[in-house]
Amino acid sequence: MTPPAQHKNFHTSNPETSYAIDRSLPEFAAAEPTDEDNYFANHQPPTYLPEIEKEVQQFIKYHQENTGKRIALVTSGGTTVPLENNTVRFIDNFSAGTRGATSAEYFLRNEYAVIFLHREFSLLPYSRHFSHSTNCFLDFMIEKDNKIEINPKFSTEMLEVYKKYHQAQVSNSLLLIPFTTVNQYLYTLKLISEDLKIYSNKVVFYLAAAVSDFFIPQYRMPQHKIQSSATQDGELLIRLAQVPKFLSRLVSNWTSGAMIISFKLETDNAILIKKAKSALERYHHQLVIGNLLQTRKKEVVFVSPIQDDKWIKLTDEELQNGVEIESEMIPAVIALHDKWIEKTSK
Repeated sequence: MTPPAQHKNFHTSNPETSYAIDRSLPEFAAAEPTDEDNYFANHQPPTYLPEIEKEVQQFIKYHQENTGKRIALVTSGGTTVPLENNTVRFIDNFSAGTRGATSAEYFLRNEYAVIFLHREFSLLPYSRHFSHSTNCFLDFMIEKDNKIEINPKFSTEMLEVYKKYHQAQVSNSLLLIPFTTVNQYLYTLKLISEDLKIYSNKVVFYLAAAVSDFFIPQYRMPQHKIQSSATQDGELLIRLAQVPKFLSRLVSNWTSGAMIISFKLETDNAILIKKAKSALERYHHQLVIGNLLQTRKKEVVFVSPIQDDKWIKLTDEELQNGVEIESEMIPAVIALHDKWIEKTSK
């Protein structure tokens, strides 16, 4: 069976105006752990979702029938909260998708197939080495005999990255799926999770995306740009609702048998472990990877119900030598996935 074609480019940042301010949709209370059903009953799915479903199903079928590889669903980057349906303004976060894009590469290096659910225009596996460099992209090139060539200064590194990228392509091991808004993210995650049910415990969910905590429900969102004249005393008042705690639904309903990993980012070291353990108790998944905003590239902690808290730390020398903490995180995740498969296969 030949690999399915790469998906066509479509932009998730394009607003969908057909269902703006539908007053027939009822308002629902602030989110509780069981409010996922209310969310999906009261919000329209992205119009492109059937295209994504086709690609995901082809990808899963290909690896079922041809490679037998395990699959990692890696989510990456931050969701936006539009303030208007024809979006001019939105609430965002600082996430560039570094953790997710880097981790996806190490999953691929360890013979996993990867579905990469990412914020459109955030960092991508392999191209991340150059797309967000402090150099302009054109600095990687030189002109020679009226032709463009790779600058020899960067050619060795670029060749190594290209080989890994090319291998992921020819083996059909990397599927890129974009999102922009929190609504697009939730609907797409639900779709992919349900399609992955047939893969059972051979799937690991690596939920590194920074998902918005609050949003404006579709029925309250204005269709067009909010005018400055609409403010009261020069202040714009926005009423936000809580984004449903989708993780409980993912664990209990959307998928079956998969190993599920979430992330906990804090700025206060005193509460990091406590918050991670609280998440495990609430959602009953398999692992929380905790990290502090200030040191997230240098150290993380694995909090799991089956082992003591495990810190993974890089030395200053390792950081200076370009070692990425994900190079140690992903083998540790895979070791836990091995144990999960053994436990759930009995």
